[in-house]
Amino acid sequence: MKMNIYNALAEKKKNKQKSFAVLIDPDGVNTSSLTKLVDLANSSEVDYFLIGGSLVLTNHLDEVIQQIKSSSEIPVILFPGSPWQVSKYADALLYLSLISGRNPELLIGQHVLSAAQVKNSGLEILPTGYIVVDGGAATTVSYISNAAPIPADKNDIAVCTAMAGEMLGLKVMYMDAGSGAKNPITEDMIKAVSQNIEAPVFVGGGILSAERAYQNCKAGADIIVIGNAIEKNISLITEISKSIHEASE
Repeated sequence: MKMNIYNALAEKKKNKQKSFAVLIDPDGVNTSSLTKLVDLANSSEVDYFLIGGSLVLTNHLDEVIQQIKSSSEIPVILFPGSPWQVSKYADALLYLSLISGRNPELLIGQHVLSAAQVKNSGLEILPTGYIVVDGGAATTVSYISNAAPIPADKNDIAVCTAMAGEMLGLKVMYMDAGSGAKNPITEDMIKAVSQNIEAPVFVGGGILSAERAYQNCKAGADIIVIGNAIEKNISLITEISKSIHEASE
């Protein structure tokens, strides 16, 4: 089994190096806008592309990834919103288990449906504990998952959820306030989770500025994920990437 990206993430965490992942919704780009985004990501030293969305209405996932691959060496990681968002052209897949909710379909049910396809995809599989945190607004992920997020002030619940996921064998944790969140995950919660697990920690949702990204890294986030803010202002890529890499110790 390939472990290239996971090993890189684990090594970066060990060395306290921070990473920046740009989240791309295939529904939200066309050839021209994607070319501009990829060129800027290349020049800004973005570390990863995450590809996916809660609802992918178009059927050009493969084409989006192939276009990225044709002009960039930045690794492409699938961030699937459904079992069918799988492409052999990516480098890896976050195999998400929604451990913050109690919907069995998103804990294991949909994984059973997609297991054969994922197994045969040739992708590096990253078993991921997906932890949705209340961001102060109704989000697509909460609606689609039919699961309540962890309250924003319940650090102990987030910590125990992440610890349980890690002890169950999940390799990375993804803390998400959701696309369009009014409030990002608090630094106190990020710090509490990071200090109690060894797995690399992704943090996304509601991060709208370079300063917020920097502070989240200092709190313990290993990979900052930003999508919505960049869709609204693509020039943020350079500023945010710089701040994230400056947070590395």
